[in-house]
Amino acid sequence: MGPQRADAPRNGDAMSRGYARSRARADDLRAGLEPLAPGERPLAVTIAAIFAALLAVANIVVYVAGWDVGGSDPSLRGLLVYCVVLGIAAVGMWFSRYWAVLGFQMLLAGSIIISALFLLRASNWQAVLFCVGVLGVCGPLFWFLIRAMARLQMPSRTR
Repeated sequence: MGPQRADAPRNGDAMSRGYARSRARADDLRAGLEPLAPGERPLAVTIAAIFAALLAVANIVVYVAGWDVGGSDPSLRGLLVYCVVLGIAAVGMWFSRYWAVLGFQMLLAGSIIISALFLLRASNWQAVLFCVGVLGVCGPLFWFLIRAMARLQMPSRTR
């Protein structure tokens, strides 16, 4: 490596300035957030709670109706575990619990990743339509829950 120019910024200085800008931007965004009023629930969290409850009920209905999933009968144990997890997430989100929103976002992230990977291997238009539909629902819901989580995590301000 050749000699460094005297006026060239060192790597550590540039990184420090970048971190400082990032911290300042995050502080500005946090200052713009309003804490939740007592009993208030963000719209995205309400939608996610209803969506989780509907998914749990739909999974049970599909099982009881006897529909084949992927050419085979789904496992009752796996279905019940999934429905219980969705039910717990739905109730937790209905009561604006941060852990429930975080857990549901993990389920959404898994659905997004799996659907994107299945989209790469889709062999007919129904599979493509299904994967795009899952991505179209789960992606925006995941995105809107991020800001809602920030508001849920905020301490309440005293006036």
